[in-house]
Amino acid sequence: MLYLLHQAVDRAAVRDPDWPALTFGPETLSYGDLAKRSNQLAHVLRELGVRKGDRVGIFASKGLCAGVGIYGAMKAGAAYVPLDPGAPIARNEQIVKDGGIRVVVTELAHRDRLIALASLTELVAAVGVSEVEGLDTRAWASVDEAAADLPAAGLVERDLAYILYTSGSTGRPKGVAHTHRSALAFAEVAAATYGFTRDDRLTNHAPLQFDLSTMDYFSAAVAGATTVIVPDAYTKFPASFSTLLEEERATVVYAVPFALIQLLLHGALDKRDLSSIRWVLFGGEPFPPKYLKTLMDRLPNATFSNVYGPTEVNGVTYWIVPPIAEGSETPIPIGRLYENVESVVVDDTGAPVSPGEPGELLIRSPTMMRGYWGRPDLDETVFEVRKVGADLDDVFFRTGDLVRQTDDGVLDFLGRGDRQIKTRGYRVELDEVEAALLHQDDVLHGAVYAVPDEQGSQAIAASAVVAPASELTADVLLDNLRKTLPAYAVPTLLELRAELPRTTTGKVDRVKLRDEAMALAKVTS
Repeated sequence: MLYLLHQAVDRAAVRDPDWPALTFGPETLSYGDLAKRSNQLAHVLRELGVRKGDRVGIFASKGLCAGVGIYGAMKAGAAYVPLDPGAPIARNEQIVKDGGIRVVVTELAHRDRLIALASLTELVAAVGVSEVEGLDTRAWASVDEAAADLPAAGLVERDLAYILYTSGSTGRPKGVAHTHRSALAFAEVAAATYGFTRDDRLTNHAPLQFDLSTMDYFSAAVAGATTVIVPDAYTKFPASFSTLLEEERATVVYAVPFALIQLLLHGALDKRDLSSIRWVLFGGEPFPPKYLKTLMDRLPNATFSNVYGPTEVNGVTYWIVPPIAEGSETPIPIGRLYENVESVVVDDTGAPVSPGEPGELLIRSPTMMRGYWGRPDLDETVFEVRKVGADLDDVFFRTGDLVRQTDDGVLDFLGRGDRQIKTRGYRVELDEVEAALLHQDDVLHGAVYAVPDEQGSQAIAASAVVAPASELTADVLLDNLRKTLPAYAVPTLLELRAELPRTTTGKVDRVKLRDEAMALAKVTS
């Protein structure tokens, strides 16, 4: 039985040491090499002062370095925290400070960005670079010389394995803290549900900071399968991605609908042999049936499944998609609960609703996070103690998602109950974007809202009122926002207005703004 997340790698290394664990282009790490390399990195991190309960930043692009980094950090006793090297420095500064990160695993390519980040934070050490003023550094060559046994970190399953930062409604990112137990619970149930074996080759399309990546790495390790890491550049060029799928003989593809729609429209699928693909898993946002049906027709050997689960709870439900009728506009259900999940759908008073009635989805599961890092105030808003039996109480997570349950237990997703949206698979708090907008010089008033886009997802739109004498333009304002927000959270539409519409209570009328933006899009399309 596995108790710690990295034990999956070590067990596979004993059973099948030469089997590929990670591939990245022409590079491959076997399970034996990954176990040894992560042990060595763990020793180096321990030499740099990392101890149980610390947080280690993974400041690396997708690749073998990042894969070794996440396991090495956990083996040192720490929780790994992904830091996107391509994100605005202000974003990474917030995460490093909030997480109390003092040591990072990185690559030489990001040395200049690391220097800038170190100047703004209390980083003390880095593995993967050398000669950075103010930091105790170790080059990757020094890892090769470290001991190859597993260091004694004294971990138990309730210790933290990783923290993923998501948007925060006040402009402050929220750290979702998962334990070894919660991460393993999902990795194991997913591997069992989809029947992963050592012969499977799972594509890792999502970056480490995105929760989809945890299945790609950890469910594969549980099964002793291979994780095929998709280079960042390939995710932007669907034809390259489809070529990689063919050449790598991928068997499991897990991505957001937006990426799969791009693959369908621009991936030249008619020129590829993708017969090896047996599962296509998607989640993060609704998949328009018209695109999904066409993709299913193009990949007739594959089973398609909608996967649902907030970052805080990992996986909650899945739905195996049956054949879709021509012209169908029926939304795809989020489906049935995984075996280790219990749910209740409640109304505004917290009372369970009857099948067919809408309500908020509450979850009880071993896959649930420990809590938000350093935010007990937020924990109080999302955790709720409820009765699960006559004499037993337990903790449920309030997802904030509105659902409707059918008589036979299938869940339909109805939307968010707050101002949080999914855009191209990323979760964004519109209030965070609005806070960044209002923070800009010369912006007097502003509003951020979501509008449907042409591919069934949601786009972020914004309206702003600037000071009368200001020379600020919409383009300049967007450029300023790109310096503080992740690329996926920057509005795709921003208009400057003389004033914002208001409701009768004096609040900004975001519904009217959204409707006007949608009408304008129709006129100009």
